[in-house]
Amino acid sequence: MYRLNLPQYEIKIANRNGRTCILDTLRRRYVALTPEEWVRQHFVHFLTDHKGYPPSLLANEVELRVGDKRLRCDSILYNKEARPVMIMEYKAPTVALTQHVFDQITAYNILLHVDYLVVSNGLQHICCRMDYENHTYSFLKDIPEYAEL
Repeated sequence: MYRLNLPQYEIKIANRNGRTCILDTLRRRYVALTPEEWVRQHFVHFLTDHKGYPPSLLANEVELRVGDKRLRCDSILYNKEARPVMIMEYKAPTVALTQHVFDQITAYNILLHVDYLVVSNGLQHICCRMDYENHTYSFLKDIPEYAEL
């Protein structure tokens, strides 16, 4: 797989029915190892192991519904009251973080109204803090520590 701009961790890989899979500790099961999943697993471990995010407040592959349309958030961080506070969108390392990627995560945020939006392709990580009172947002230099949220 790809070398990422994220800390390494003890990766658990297995072969399931002829497919290479990686352990998703949040979903507690092995999932197909794709380039996007490689980024997701590294990013989640970065948040939990290096930024202090509680694994119990993170969820992967969260489905949202708008009428008949189904959307899927890559990861969501909730607060202790089970309110979403951060949406994370992952792309493969070969995918540029373009306006299209931000349009995608913004569509999720119309439904969830979170404080932070994060996009990562494993090489580049971009975090925005929403300011709903002033109808603006600001780009942060780094992914905040959990204690700073």
